[in-house]
Formats: sequence, structure tokens, C-alpha cells
Amino acid sequence: MTALMFAEFAKYQVLTPGDGPASEFYYDGKTMMAFEPTANLVAVADAPPTLDAALKAAYDAAAIYFPFTDVIVADPYKGLANGLKHAFYIGQSRVVGGTTTDMVAIVNNWVFEEIWIGADDKLPRKVRAVFLADPARLRHEMELSNWQLDATVPEDTFVSSSASSATRIAFNRPDLKLPSGLKPPGQSKASKSR
Repeated sequence: MTALMFAEFAKYQVLTPGDGPASEFYYDGKTMMAFEPTANLVAVADAPPTLDAALKAAYDAAAIYFPFTDVIVADPYKGLANGLKHAFYIGQSRVVGGTTTDMVAIVNNWVFEEIWIGADDKLPRKVRAVFLADPARLRHEMELSNWQLDATVPEDTFVSSSASSATRIAFNRPDLKLPSGLKPPGQSKASKSR
């Protein structure tokens, strides 16, 4: 996943090549767009004027979620500090991006996170998280690189010209919705007796 954020104007782009279907998400401060290039489908919706609100709206309306968005919201500290139980400095590391980083660990009510922060530039370089409610205790990891602060970003970065010819679909959650009057099939008596 590649993410680009232009915070000054609250704009956001996420390109997910992945092993599954590729997807693209664009937010330009007024509109959010989810594009699936292989199927040539696009969903477009009006969006709130802040990135925090737009991320919440994308999740509420269409179950669109990007890992580690807590790092890019307006107040990342608030998310880390909420329910904070432990925070400690681990030490320095030189294994992330060829730079010296300070390692910090935090535990709050729902996650254990290790964060590598550039010792000189104070920019986050890597985040590793284990969610405490996850019975498998899967490790989620994100590396942040290619920092370009105050870079000039072309205006068309936050829209997709390819999506303009795609088939439009509703910006809705992918949850299964049955036609009115239908109920999901129940277990048959034969399957219950086995």
C-alpha cells in the first residue's frame, strides 16, 4: 500500500497494488472516491472537509479502512494516549531505513505498539502493532519512508483520470443485503441432528 497525504489542504491518496484486487482511494477535501481498476468500478461520495472526518465517513458509509490511519490524523497523540497503560523508551536502533531511530513502546486498552522515530528528524519511520483482542495476536507493521516535507504536489494527484470512464456504483458498505421479505437460510433438521 502506498499512501500520500497533503496535510495542508487535507488531501489523501492510497494506492493498494496487493495480491488481491488492486484498489485506489482519493480524497481531495470535498469528495472521496474508491476505484477498482481491474473491474473498472468507481464509487464517489461527498466528503467532510477534514481528513479525520473523511476517514470516519469512508468507514461508516462503505467499510473502507486503512491500517495505521491513527498516525496521520490531526491529533495522533490523542489516539495513543487514550486508555494508555504503559509507555517506555526501548533505546536506539539502526535497522529501519538506514537511519538512527529511537524506539518507543506503548500499551493501551486495545493495542501494543512499537514505534521507531528518527533520532534527528523526529519523523515516524516504522510502527508495529499487535491488537490485544485478536486471538491470533497477528503482528501488523508499516514502514514510513521517502519523507518529503513541504513538497509541491500536483493538484491532479488526488483524483483519478482512469476512474472517470469507470462504471459508477453506490458508495455503500459491501454487507449482504437481502431483498425485503427474505431471511437467510436456517439449518435444516437433518443438519441439526448430525
